[in-house]
Amino acid sequence: MMTNRIAELISNPTGSHYSGNATLDDRPISDGDLLDAYSNAVIGAARRVSPAVVNIDVHMPEKTGDKTRRGRAEGGHGSGSGFVFTPDGFILTNSHVVHNAARIEATLHDGQKLPARIVGDDPQTDLAVIHINTHLLDAVEFADSSAIQVGQLVVAIGNPFGFQTTVTAGVVSNLARSFRSQTGRLIDNIVQTDAALNPGNSGGPLVDSHGRVVGVNTAIIPMAQGICFAIPSNTAQFVAARLIRDGRIRRSYIGFAGQNVPLHRRLVRYHQLDVDTAVLVVGLELDSPAREAGLEEGDLIVSFDGKPIYTIDDLQKLLSEERVGVKSPISIIRGTSLLKFEVTPIEAR
Repeated sequence: MMTNRIAELISNPTGSHYSGNATLDDRPISDGDLLDAYSNAVIGAARRVSPAVVNIDVHMPEKTGDKTRRGRAEGGHGSGSGFVFTPDGFILTNSHVVHNAARIEATLHDGQKLPARIVGDDPQTDLAVIHINTHLLDAVEFADSSAIQVGQLVVAIGNPFGFQTTVTAGVVSNLARSFRSQTGRLIDNIVQTDAALNPGNSGGPLVDSHGRVVGVNTAIIPMAQGICFAIPSNTAQFVAARLIRDGRIRRSYIGFAGQNVPLHRRLVRYHQLDVDTAVLVVGLELDSPAREAGLEEGDLIVSFDGKPIYTIDDLQKLLSEERVGVKSPISIIRGTSLLKFEVTPIEAR
């Protein structure tokens, strides 16, 4: 039997350093003991979560035969994973797994196949919620993803291509990664792990040693072996709740095209700016909030709502649901002058 100290090392590997004094039946802890403890932690996590993991079979509409996102041909079908997070049949998965699907079928842990419908889809975070008409299902427990740490043991679980649960284990490699969704919007605070994601595992849970979900597996970099990513559980819970409530995520929008550019040092010093880069306005949509506020092509956006804007991603982060209809100050450089306007974002279409 594992001592409490070994169990702590496995379940909380970033806690206090091992002193070398713990024993197992009054013997020094061997590498074999630690490997057994590691294996038991992975086995326990997999057993707790696997009943909630489902295979998702997706059939695309038959139209033109053009390629859809992630290379799927219309009229074809794809497969992915997901997991039940409420006993009454709500399932989290990736947007790229179910986006634009004509028909979805979920296969449960016991082999039962049920039709599913899309409740809500958010391509900008690569998350979606689907629902199956059943109840009393095994459901996962979420962990606070802000509490996980680099080096912590994690387990990736999926149900690809109808093969019953596949499990890989590794550690958290980084907590501050970012990558772009299919829409081009930046997704922040991505969990990077070396727990390999097998093909078809997209949408499955990434769990800690207690079997609690810390992320939703979302992508791999094929040419970089062992580099895998997951949307953090805190983001997933927020998005899932909004998708169930509204069917979509509301975001604000001001209606311009921009690109990141460096600022001349003289401008930065003269205006005592907090940034050394800005967003160059290269185009304005007709009747957009940005145009109505007085912005012009060639303007350099340096702050929004009193917060510095280094890149267009900084501005995107601020254009949240709460900004819809709220008048906000925006500062720009035009020529050599620093100008301030007020813009009222509208809901993104």
